[in-house]
Amino acid sequence: MILLLNLLSTVSSYPVPMPDVNIRLLAKELNLSIGTVSKALKDSYEISAGTKSRVLELANKLHYKPNLHASSLRQKKSKTIAVVLPEVADSFFAVAINGIEAMAHQAGFHVLIYLTNESVSKEAAILKDFQTGRVDGVLMSITAETSAGGHLQELYDSGMPIVFFDRVCEEIETAKITTDDFDGGYKATQHLIDCGCKRIALVSISATLSIINHRVEGYKKALADQGLDFCANYVLSCSDDIDKNTALVKGLLQTPAAPDGIIASVEKLTSPVYLACRELGLEIPTDVKVLSFSNLPTAAILNPSLTTITQPAFEMGKVASTILLKALSKPGYVLKRESVVIPSTLIVRDSTRRGGG
Repeated sequence: MILLLNLLSTVSSYPVPMPDVNIRLLAKELNLSIGTVSKALKDSYEISAGTKSRVLELANKLHYKPNLHASSLRQKKSKTIAVVLPEVADSFFAVAINGIEAMAHQAGFHVLIYLTNESVSKEAAILKDFQTGRVDGVLMSITAETSAGGHLQELYDSGMPIVFFDRVCEEIETAKITTDDFDGGYKATQHLIDCGCKRIALVSISATLSIINHRVEGYKKALADQGLDFCANYVLSCSDDIDKNTALVKGLLQTPAAPDGIIASVEKLTSPVYLACRELGLEIPTDVKVLSFSNLPTAAILNPSLTTITQPAFEMGKVASTILLKALSKPGYVLKRESVVIPSTLIVRDSTRRGGG
């Protein structure tokens, strides 16, 4: 850019093709966030005089013209909120949608559901589309692949209200609606210990999701409090492939020191655990006890019925939607002050019955 500016000052009599000058370009050249540049151009009181001067000087040099079409789109309310989810097969998200929709309907808003299918590139593309003014605000749960929040921060800095629920990006300073995942991991592990388990495994889907990391930390703390050693081999990193996950669990259950208790950190890992036990001829709960973080409505009729840590999915959806709608109706509303932690519940069923059959 320095080279371009020098060229313009020395050969201004020749037509020089200019790049597409937008806020993103200004932010990159000044090493500032998009949000800071946007506020500086609007003469916001939040931005220092020195920063405003730098932004305006470069904007003038590059003949920056605001995108009035995009601006009008952002100012025109669509009365629509987006819900961005990693999947809907998980019953938690299906129930949460009902809570979200209930509050949005009362407020006269439409709800659009977007699925990322656990793909961070798809998540980024969806969020990019929102900057056209398609929606007024976003409720979202991030993918298992999302390890950095650059695309999330870009949308938030553009002025789009975002509220995270369940799976959150801790880097973004906005409202987050969660359960106490550390407590859930601790509670699940303590329950299996109380049922007589000494070698407890945890099957996981991601090493980056904060909810999983908190559950693992709770698991480790419960083991330590009961004088049981943590074994890294008992924490399995799984994927979206049910056959591969089943093979991983089978491999663990065939080791000399096979676990006598298993925690599925998310609902979709319950099936691989049950399948692995069935294929190996292991009885639940006689040979191995099983517990899952799950809102599965059929948990009570599985064979054996499944012990769960159940999240208040409908309530979480309601609270997340209520907070976002409040932000949309009140200019200057500070979302980052509105984080809420809602307790989850241990529901004991036959899969962890003490003493087995």
